[in-house]
Amino acid sequence: SGEWVALVGESGSGKTTLLRCFNALVVPESGSVTVGGERVVELDPIALRRRIGYVPQDGGLLPHWRVTDNAALVPRLCGASEPRRAAEEALMAVGLDPATFGARWPAELSGGQRQRVAIARALAAAPGCILLDEPFGALDAITRGELHALMRQLRGQLPLTAILVTHDLREAILLADRIAVMRSGGIEQIATPNDMLAAPANAYVANLLARSGVPS
Repeated sequence: SGEWVALVGESGSGKTTLLRCFNALVVPESGSVTVGGERVVELDPIALRRRIGYVPQDGGLLPHWRVTDNAALVPRLCGASEPRRAAEEALMAVGLDPATFGARWPAELSGGQRQRVAIARALAAAPGCILLDEPFGALDAITRGELHALMRQLRGQLPLTAILVTHDLREAILLADRIAVMRSGGIEQIATPNDMLAAPANAYVANLLARSGVPS
């Protein structure tokens, strides 16, 4: 609880598949997945997804809904008494003034602004956990840096648990308490950034660190 964990690894290593096990978008053939101490297979998947924030790589905004309506989606589905107010507060938290951006269509936003709306939508219902599936991968370096700073700011303000899927080891080191290096559906090492840099578990992890250009 309250920890941020990054899943890193090459394409096809199983990062997104594992992430989607936590909100029942993928049902594993064996093993056990628990969220908040409850077994996912015993939960209603719709209710589960409404209590876990989810930010996909493309943002997943509804193009025919305006920004505030997109951000209010989950509070409205959860039966919140004031979904619009919750959406506006979440938009403010991600640096988008509802008075300026609330009535815009997603197509009128930049890529970084769309991802901010997607993050606001994930936060608007005050979830205890958020899942981030390469949410910054398609952005330019400057915008990505701005959103990294935003996530660090939000982390200081909100009691959130987060799982971040990323190809970028530098991003993982910047944002996560622990990093899980995945390969072929398994975890090669899970450790704090400092521990992983100081003592890679095996040659694969050491090579991944070297190729990322992260100084040891």
